[in-house]
Amino acid sequence: MTALTVTAARKSYGAVPALADVHLAVPTGALAAVLGPSGCGKTTLLRCVAGLERLDAGEIRVAGTVVAAGRTHVPAHRRQVALVPQEGALFPHLSVAANVAYGLDRATRRDGRVDEVLALVGLDGYQRRMPHELSGGQQQRVALARALAPRPRLVLLDEPFSALDAGLRASLRQDVRAALRADGATAILVTHDQGEALSLADHVVVMRDGTAVQDGPPAEVYASPADSWVARFVGDAMLVPGVVREGRAHTALGAAPLHGDAGAGAGRPVTVLLRPEQVRLSPVEAGSAGQVTGRVLRHDFHGHDTLTLVRLDDGTELQSRRLNDGPPIGAGTEVRITIHGAVRAWRSEALPATD
Repeated sequence: MTALTVTAARKSYGAVPALADVHLAVPTGALAAVLGPSGCGKTTLLRCVAGLERLDAGEIRVAGTVVAAGRTHVPAHRRQVALVPQEGALFPHLSVAANVAYGLDRATRRDGRVDEVLALVGLDGYQRRMPHELSGGQQQRVALARALAPRPRLVLLDEPFSALDAGLRASLRQDVRAALRADGATAILVTHDQGEALSLADHVVVMRDGTAVQDGPPAEVYASPADSWVARFVGDAMLVPGVVREGRAHTALGAAPLHGDAGAGAGRPVTVLLRPEQVRLSPVEAGSAGQVTGRVLRHDFHGHDTLTLVRLDDGTELQSRRLNDGPPIGAGTEVRITIHGAVRAWRSEALPATD
C-alpha cells in the first residue's frame, strides 16, 4: 500500500515557481528522504503535504484519500499527518508527558501511549521533566514522540537535526530511524545533507528547481545518478571527459567498463563519473609503458578513511578515498593511478551548478 502519492504537483509564489510537476510515491512503512539544495522546493513540498500550503495544481493522496486536488483542500488538522519542525517547537510551560499528550483524546492518554512513545525515543522516565531541563537532542526526541503519539498516517521531518552538533546529530538520527520503524510509521525527511539521506532513508528523492529529478533506493541513486548534476550533488564526484568504444569509456586515466546505458554511441564524447573510492593509487612500476601517474598533493583525514588529492601531469586534480588500514602515501610522492570498477557516463553536457 502507498502511504503518500503526489501527482503533477504545482505551486508558485507570485511569479516564482516552487514546485513544477512533482511526482512522488512513498510506500507504507518506508522512510523517504527528499534531498536537494536550498530553494529547490523540498520544504514547499512538505508544507503542501502537511496542508499548510495549497497546491496550484496536481493532487496529493494520503493513504489513498485525496487531501488536495483542484478545489479540494483538507485542513492540516484533518489529514492525520504529523510535522516535526527543525527546532521541535515544544510548549515551554508543559511537562514532557503533557507535550506528548497534547492533542490526544482522553482514552488515548489513559491507555499508556505517552509512556510507550517516550520509551521508543529513549526518554522513559522523563515524563515530568520540563523542556528547559532537556538538551537539544532530547527536545527533538520529545517532538518526535509527540508526532508519533496519535499514530498518524504520515510523519514529516523538516530538517530536524540541522541545529544539533555533528556527534549528536549522527547518533540521534539513527535512534529516530529505529523509533519510526519500531512504531511502523511512514515518514518523509527533508534534508540538504547527502550523507543523512543516504544513510537513513529507504528511498531518496532528489529535487532540483522544483522538480524531482530522480528517486530510488539510496544505493541506486549513488551508483546510477540520472545525470551529472545528481552525480555531483549526491556524494563526492569527479567528472572527466571520455569517449565510448566497444562498451568501455576511454579517459585520460585509462579505460573502464560502462555501468548501464552510456547515453552515447561509439566514438561519441561523454562525461564520465568517477567516485573517489574508484580511483586507486599504487607505486609507479618501473619500465611499465602507458601507466598514468600523478603526484600526491595532500591528505584529508576523516577518521575511518582518508581522501588523497593527486595532480596529474596535465594539471587535472583527482581525489582517491581509501580506508586507514596502512601508512599514508607521503605528499610529493609520484603514484600510479588506475580506475576500479564500472563507471557511469552521459553524453557530454553543460554542468549546472549544484547550489
